[in-house]
Amino acid sequence: MVFSFVAKKMQELKKKDLVRSLSSVEEKKGGKVTIQGKSCLDFSSNDYLGLSSHPLLKKRAQEFIEIYGVGSGASRLTCGNLSPYEEIERKIARLKSTQASLVLSTGFQANSTLIPALAGSSSLLLIDRLAHNSIMQGAILSRSKILRYRHNDLGHLEQLLHRHARSLPAFVITESVFSMDGDQCDLGLLGGIAKKYNAFVYVDEAHATGVFGSEGEGLCVGKPVDLVMGTCSKALGAFGAFAACSQSLKDYLVNSCSGLIYSTALPPPVLGAIDAALDLIPLMKKERKQLFRHVERVQRELKRQGWNLSSTTSPIIPLILSEATKALLLSKKLWEKGIFAYAVRPPTVAAGTSRVRISLSAAHTEEDIDYLISTLSTLAADFV
Repeated sequence: MVFSFVAKKMQELKKKDLVRSLSSVEEKKGGKVTIQGKSCLDFSSNDYLGLSSHPLLKKRAQEFIEIYGVGSGASRLTCGNLSPYEEIERKIARLKSTQASLVLSTGFQANSTLIPALAGSSSLLLIDRLAHNSIMQGAILSRSKILRYRHNDLGHLEQLLHRHARSLPAFVITESVFSMDGDQCDLGLLGGIAKKYNAFVYVDEAHATGVFGSEGEGLCVGKPVDLVMGTCSKALGAFGAFAACSQSLKDYLVNSCSGLIYSTALPPPVLGAIDAALDLIPLMKKERKQLFRHVERVQRELKRQGWNLSSTTSPIIPLILSEATKALLLSKKLWEKGIFAYAVRPPTVAAGTSRVRISLSAAHTEEDIDYLISTLSTLAADFV
């Protein structure tokens, strides 16, 4: 049978406890989620500031629908470049302290099309070992020579640059906050090393934008970074992505980035939500303070209970359990106790590092955090 490979692959995944499936989400609001009729505390979402349900985002999305309709109708280079884009891109550039920014459709699309627009077959890409899959897809599409340096090992990065970067244009690519481990890159040191070899620095700020910095600007401001990629779908609570960079680089990307050239522009209500979120983010000092109170408390208590949290310094709290079966079982036990926390398995993470990924939000109450800590305490004896 011509499609027998499908059944074979599914059998292999089932044997390894790596089968994934889609569950219907009926409601999400205020740190809670209803899935298949069951209401749980939501510790899976990247909605770090609770903005996805904020009244101003809803209001402006509705206002943009009234003015522009529900669809953009075309790519930005034809008739999809609605007038709000200009102001949104100014706000992003102001937040990121760059000359310009360029809004794209999704984070995955941004990484997978920005990188091939910048690098080609005569380029060298040096990429952190734990960088997001979208970065690797972009690297593969670029046809560049790819080298992976050990995670956050900037000594190893410099060794590779010294050995290989003299003959090829080099790009160093990393995340500021890593999506699965929650730890940070030392961007000042990385940027300094890269500049010694005249390497271009590209940083994915998907999980730092809105969360870190006094105004939610992230971790790249003031660092030697050439392009900051970010998303509007996490702390901003909406959808979409962007590149923040120089004006000349933006002009180049408008003429070379396939994700912009060939993709339909974002719909008006999404633009409205992004616009509102960018107004709110710099003002949300109280919410960021609340979020990091949660982070400090959960990290302290879970370490005391003996959980392996890797080196996280962010609202992303990985409970690393090694085997996929164990991660699935912990996720199931939490679900039974009214907590939704997703089991992350290969290929999203490396073999032997399966985990339950806890994601904290300012929308969680102190009582929610109490319940998370106490529930994990009762389960620790069977999983730690």
